[in-house]
This record gives sequence, C-alpha cells and structure tokens, in this order.
Amino acid sequence: MPFPGQPAQSAVNPVAGRDFGLLVAGQVVSVIGSATLRFALDLHVLDITGGADVFALVVALSALPGIAFTPIGGAVADRFPKRNLMIGLDAASAALVLALIVAMGLGQAPVSVIGLALAVLCLISSMYQPTVQASVPALVPQDRLADANGLVSGIGALSSFVAPVVGGALYGLVGIGTLLIASCAAFAASSLLEVFIRIPFAKRSSDRPLAATLLGDVRQGLRFAGRDNPLVLRVIGLACALNMLLVPVFLIGVPYILRLTLHSTDTMYGLGLACTEAATIIGAIFAGKLTRGLRMANLSRALWLIAALMVPMAAAMLPAVRSLGYWPPFAGFFAFEMAAVAACTAVSIFAITQIQKTTPKEMTGKVMALLLAGSQIAAPIGQIAYGFAFEGFSSETWVPFAFAAGMAALIAAAERLRALRHPK
Repeated sequence: MPFPGQPAQSAVNPVAGRDFGLLVAGQVVSVIGSATLRFALDLHVLDITGGADVFALVVALSALPGIAFTPIGGAVADRFPKRNLMIGLDAASAALVLALIVAMGLGQAPVSVIGLALAVLCLISSMYQPTVQASVPALVPQDRLADANGLVSGIGALSSFVAPVVGGALYGLVGIGTLLIASCAAFAASSLLEVFIRIPFAKRSSDRPLAATLLGDVRQGLRFAGRDNPLVLRVIGLACALNMLLVPVFLIGVPYILRLTLHSTDTMYGLGLACTEAATIIGAIFAGKLTRGLRMANLSRALWLIAALMVPMAAAMLPAVRSLGYWPPFAGFFAFEMAAVAACTAVSIFAITQIQKTTPKEMTGKVMALLLAGSQIAAPIGQIAYGFAFEGFSSETWVPFAFAAGMAALIAAAERLRALRHPK
C-alpha cells in the first residue's frame, strides 16, 4: 500500500522502466566517474606531497563538507525538481573539472587547490545521492522498490570496487591530465542523458528566503524522523549501530589480516578484497530476493544470522587454524565473510526500502539525507576504534572479529526487544 494520500507509483509514471533505466545509466557514469576521479586525485596529492601526513589531512578535510552538507542536500532534493538537480550537479562537476584542467595547465594547481576541488566534489555527491534515492520511489512500483534500491546501492558498491582499479590504472597509464579530460566529458554526458528522465514533481511555494526555507525543511525532516514516523529514527539508529560496530570490522579487518596476519601476495590480497566487494554487489543486487519475507518485526532474525556467520570468521583466524597453512584460514574466513557481507548489505537496503514506503514523497530526500549523514558520522568512529583493536591484538586477530560477532548479536537482541515492545 502506498503512503496515505499518494497515488500508486505505477499510476504516477506509466513508463517507470524507461525513466528508471535512464536514472541508473546516469548514476553509473556520474557515481563511478566521480569515485574514480577522486581516487586518482588522491594519488596525485600523495605524489605531490610525498608524505602520508599531508595526504591524510587533505583527504580527511575534503570529506568533511560533504558530511556536514548532506542534510541540506536532502532538503534541496525535496524542494526542487530532482531531474533538474541531477542535470545541474553533473554539469557543475564537469565545470569544476574543466576549471581544474585549466589551473593545472597554467601551473596554478597546488595541493590546496586540489584539496578544494575534492571538497567540492564531495559536496556535490552529498546532494546527488539523496536526490537519486528520493527519485526511486517516484519511478518504481512499491513491489519492485527493494530490487530498485538494491540496483542503486549496487552501483555505489561497484564504484568502490572499480575506482581503485580503474583510477589507479588510468593514472599510471595516461596521467592525471588525460584522466581529468575524460572525467569532464563523462560528467557532461551524464548531464545530457538525465535531460530525458521524467520524474514527477509537485512544486511547493514558500514566502521565506531560500536559506531560511531549506533550514526549515531540515527541521521538518528532524521532526518527522523523531516524532511523526518512529520507524525512521529506528532505522537511523540501526544504520549508525551497524556502521559503527559491525561494518568497520570488514573495512579495516580484511586488509589487515590479508597483509599482516596471512602475509598474502599482491595477487591474493587483491583476490581477498575483490571477494568482499563482490559480496557487497551480490547483496545489493539480490537484496529483494534475499529479504523476501523479512519484516521489521522479525528483522532480528537476519541480524542473528550475521552474528552467527561471524563466529567461524573469527575461528578461521585462531592460531591452530593458521598453523594448517595459508589456504585453510583464507578459504574458511572468506566463505563466511562473503555471506556475512552480502547479508549485511541486503539488510541495509531492506531497511532503506521500509523508510521509503512509509515516507511522503515531499519528505523522502530529507529523510534519506538524515540516514546518510548518520551513517557517515558513525563510520569513522568505528574505523578508528577497530584500527586500534587490530593493532592491539595483532597476534590474535580473531579477537576483534569475535567482538564484532558479539556486537551483531547485541544489535539483534536490541531489535528483538524493540519488536516485542512495539510489534507494529
């Protein structure tokens, strides 16, 4: 059932397949292109500075504006036509890259200028993602919403996989200048492609200045999440818990054990990371099928499954298993790690879908932005904590994974208790 007062999605747009296909095509070019460009620019900064400290500072500071601006980006996505926003954001990315090309050609692109360009790219992404996610419910019938969200999330996961490979290879083969030209052309092509998308939009008038209007919209989104729709706050809390207590163990732990615990070759290191990214993509693409029959009332079952899958992951890192040679711990770890990552991705997409189904269209961008902001804030805290944990237990790397399994079980227990108290 659609949200009260809204027409069925299929009636809103009878050619949803065509428009959603164009949306996905534009996202492939824009998201993967942006991630590849940012990775190559990061490498360029590292080459210029020659030091990890300045490099890390530039990367960290350039990401902050995007995180801080995400709630405003959601308000913008709800206030203006989403198609026009995507066209404008991709055009702005093309113009930014063109300006960087000119600056580099004139020899006027020091680290500070590149860092500023990275910050603006992150800022544009903070508006682009809520706009795309807010567009999905308007283009896809509700019975296909989970599959559509999975495809959109799968493109994001694919960008994480493709960007280091393609960005690194192109940076080494053709150099940063040619890569910038290709990126500028890609953003321009994506902008032109999005001209043909039709996304329903109902204009809302406001007699206040734009800044006051957007801040009022952000407050409205916070009230909706905190008071009008408790499900939103529940899912945001779940997303923060997963991004702080569970997801970082994969992001930090997998590279750590491959390099420093198992002493993998470059080939096996790449294979291990590819397994993780492949599991993320599989979980995203098949999220609808994997979560069929799942409800918020029984969400704890999926979380218990994730906790159970992490136990043999930890066991694979025990000294007794590692003494058997390279392959037993590697195969044992990644067999269960891939299942856990796919399940975690599917659960995340399921939760997003539930929010979209119960949120009015004029609120979707703001709500999605709040979810993204909460996840982005929680993730670095968990990454830092697990970084210290793996360093502290460098000879017993099973301990952080066992801890993560316990945290997954704790999250599952909390969800079960919440479902018992509030069965609806």
